[in-house]
Amino acid sequence: MSYVEMPGAKVPIRMWADPATIEGSALQQLQNVATLPWIKGLAVMPDVHYGKGATVGSVIAMHGAVCPAAVGVDIGCGMSAVRTSLTANDLPGDLSRLRSKIEQAIPVGRGMHDSPVDPGRLHGFGTSGWDGFWGRFDGVAEAVKFREERATKQMGTLGAGNHFAEVTVCDSAQVWLMLHSGSRNIGKELAEHHIGVAQKLPHNQGLVDRDLAVFVADTPQMAAYRNDLFWAQEYAKYNRAIMMALLKDVIRKEFKKAKPTFEPEISCHHNYVAEERYEGMDLLVTRKGAIRAGSGEYGIIPGSMGTGSYIVKGLGNEKAFNSASHGAGRRMSRNAAKRRFTTKDLEEQTRGVECRKDSGVVDEIPGAYKPIERVIDQQRDLVQVVAKLKQVICVKG
Repeated sequence: MSYVEMPGAKVPIRMWADPATIEGSALQQLQNVATLPWIKGLAVMPDVHYGKGATVGSVIAMHGAVCPAAVGVDIGCGMSAVRTSLTANDLPGDLSRLRSKIEQAIPVGRGMHDSPVDPGRLHGFGTSGWDGFWGRFDGVAEAVKFREERATKQMGTLGAGNHFAEVTVCDSAQVWLMLHSGSRNIGKELAEHHIGVAQKLPHNQGLVDRDLAVFVADTPQMAAYRNDLFWAQEYAKYNRAIMMALLKDVIRKEFKKAKPTFEPEISCHHNYVAEERYEGMDLLVTRKGAIRAGSGEYGIIPGSMGTGSYIVKGLGNEKAFNSASHGAGRRMSRNAAKRRFTTKDLEEQTRGVECRKDSGVVDEIPGAYKPIERVIDQQRDLVQVVAKLKQVICVKG
């Protein structure tokens, strides 16, 4: 579909979604964002739904300003995927052992490594820039520096919620590995610190929603946020890279006879800020639940834990600020899902997938998400599908 344009106070709201299917609270948030004095554009993805301050599934382009709540508290959250030389025929009939090995290698939930992972001992992991990255930790907000030990031990861990590690099979029967995670607790601590700072600034006192508080250019607060933001985005990228290296090691050990090889990884943030130029203007583009989909750029759009995911290639649609959706998007809250569905429903909807099927993940049931096929169809002018993947193992946080 092409986009639908709705009027907004400062800019039109371009929607790659059917407005009739969007909850009223999310529509109000979009209208609120369109009132910001610094805004230059707003694009809405088909997986849009209510969030804190700004909707999940929106792309906000501003000049000389950035809204930390519009990034979200999981700074740099995103996806990584890699195609392997294995095929479905190489997989055992019982996948429970492989799932167990993955869970042993990659801590989930609030878990962390007993000691920091040494990337120099990981097969094929590039350590260039690693020391410089950690050296820059000294420059982040004083309020979160006491979390350094946790940050080092959580590097290479999955987290909870909708984060996952999967073994999937594509249409051509090749096996892919996939990860979804972000900057863990350190990103959350940094985000919450800076949101608190922004909400107290004088220029934010007249906003329609205090959660839309921004930092503006050429101020010490903006400089501090940009420093911490970009560091946390790098943390998230390293976090996924280390987990992928750990996952590959599991695959190598479990499939020694097949001698698996791995193609270059695809990696994309979907909660982040980028400096980009549109119509001759330098903008800060915030993607909250959206990926960059520039012409020819590969991206990953996951569905739920029982429906599969898509590898896509961007079409470079500047009307959407070169963006696309980040996933299927929730159609009900976690609490609503827990009230509506049971573990029996979860078992039925994840039939054929080796995964948790207990009450602790009922809120992640496929029925709580929008149909991924519909979401893909709504953005045919944003991306083209390269491969459809179906999970056979899903490790949830």
